[in-house]
Amino acid sequence: MVASSSSTRPLPSLFALSALILQPVLAENWNPRIHVNRRDYVAPRTTERIPRPLKARADTVKPGQPTHTVSDSLILGFEVIGDSGVSGQQLFLGDDTKVYIIDKVENNPLTINDHPAWASEYDLTTNTARPLEVVTNTFCAGGALLGTGEWLNIGGNQAVDALGVTSPSQNGSNLYQNSDGAFAARTLTPGEGAEWYDDPAQDLTTRRWYPSLETIETGRIFILGGNQYGGFVNNAANSNPTFEFWPKADGEVPVESTILKNTLPANLYPITHLIPTGQVLLNINLNAAILDYHTNTEYPLPAVPHAVRTYPASAANVMLPMTVANNWTATVMYCGGSDLQSDQWTSGMALINVAASDSCISITPETSNQWVDEDPLPEGRVMGNAILLPDGTVFVGNGANTGVAGYGNDTWVLQESYANNPIYAPLIYDPSKPSGQRWNRDGLKSSEVARMYHSTATLLPDGSVFITGSNPHPDYSPNAVFPTEYRVERFYPWYYNKRRPEPSGIPTSLTYGGQYFDLELSSDDLFGNIGNINVVKVVIIKTGFSTHAINFGQRMAELDHTFTTNAAGGATLHVSQAPPNAAIMQPGPACKSFLFPVKMQYLFHIRVLRCCQWCTFCWC
Repeated sequence: MVASSSSTRPLPSLFALSALILQPVLAENWNPRIHVNRRDYVAPRTTERIPRPLKARADTVKPGQPTHTVSDSLILGFEVIGDSGVSGQQLFLGDDTKVYIIDKVENNPLTINDHPAWASEYDLTTNTARPLEVVTNTFCAGGALLGTGEWLNIGGNQAVDALGVTSPSQNGSNLYQNSDGAFAARTLTPGEGAEWYDDPAQDLTTRRWYPSLETIETGRIFILGGNQYGGFVNNAANSNPTFEFWPKADGEVPVESTILKNTLPANLYPITHLIPTGQVLLNINLNAAILDYHTNTEYPLPAVPHAVRTYPASAANVMLPMTVANNWTATVMYCGGSDLQSDQWTSGMALINVAASDSCISITPETSNQWVDEDPLPEGRVMGNAILLPDGTVFVGNGANTGVAGYGNDTWVLQESYANNPIYAPLIYDPSKPSGQRWNRDGLKSSEVARMYHSTATLLPDGSVFITGSNPHPDYSPNAVFPTEYRVERFYPWYYNKRRPEPSGIPTSLTYGGQYFDLELSSDDLFGNIGNINVVKVVIIKTGFSTHAINFGQRMAELDHTFTTNAAGGATLHVSQAPPNAAIMQPGPACKSFLFPVKMQYLFHIRVLRCCQWCTFCWC
């Protein structure tokens, strides 16, 4: 069921709400020796961790092989598999068979209830799209996964008519039958017959367009920044320099953010990552900080080197895998972007000719407050998507070599696009390799689809990568140089056609700490070589919410394990539950779990798991 929007949504100014905004606490610079919150766990690997085998559990599953088969000629390459119905400005993997896609309001050929659709459900088994009703404008909204299992889509822009022009009617009585979306909090629970629910009673109290969302330890959503009424970049009169939480608790009001006030104009879609200390790493324009939202305290970090990483520079960014070996410590990497100063964004310069940065940097805030230069990209890239693969590497695709994110009618644009020279060739980053050898595109094949502004990507349950979108235009533009794009592609990593092990005993849910579980591997699962048990790893992956070169909430954590072998050439893995710290892997469903030997040519997908904890907003 979809609730209709209120016919009269309030349009307050942030200044009118200033009395209801909490002020932040000013703090000294971030020092991990002083400001890192004590972790609530110790790495549990001990010699006593091989107990007696457990009895078979009723709530377990046994995986099979991927149902989507391809020829070996497609491995390390792309395949166009279908049509998304609406252009993929935003998307997320909802369950084993469904990807949910969100566009802005525009004249898409796919219709629903006698108006163009701007959301769809893509079925991975049939490669077909079903239109979904959304009543508010989702243009440049943000999204995240709640601990309840629902997906949240926050904010957007005013109601529009043709060519993205603001409509005189903001209550749905207009050409595309859309309402103002800036206050909207839309939810969807994946599954058969899923629909978006847009209840004005759940609305935000302030307008947010280009906000960032991050799931926190309780399963609630942290919402940061954005502006009120749109625009290419931000400005003081239009900005919403605050953060808040959803669902809102009694008495909560937005909290002012110092870093957002000081990073105009390139501070839309701030890059956020919840780190295992329970604090949030912020990368905004050329500034960075650690936010302790529990105390409303921001701790500044050194200036971001080499380039702006936030929109419209739109660098690829990813939290690298948290493993047993690194004690589940978070390192966040940013690659590409634009080397522009704050005054250059609105100077009138031809931004389409600005060379994208090839620099990559990382930071590990639990252990250091310093930026680290990583191996540079082989070419500069803006609007790239970084996708964690289950073998611990990172796929980077999409984007352009010159220009920035966005579109407009400036004299220097290419048919409205602010970027040019699309990059068709993907890359693989391997953090386990020595410095200087981490980027690789050996054998990788190029896509034939330009993925420019408003492109998206996500990992799929079978380990392939789902890619769609590209639409640097205010409305449906099928004949442009970079057209409104509906083609859906899959990228197939090296392991895709390899036989997958089929262990028994895979649980359908995980807990934070608690009793381990057993996975039974046959001799066939180990390819007749018991020595392969020594290179097995078990990981869980959250695939995140993809939009504007960010996959909000994407992360990977390894599960510790030991093993015993048997006379038949098989083995039993004794696998620990998730580390007892919800800031490592937040509660909620859609955790993807894989087991794979990194030195062998195979992998298998376990299936959707639910990570749960005892708290108000969790569901098991």
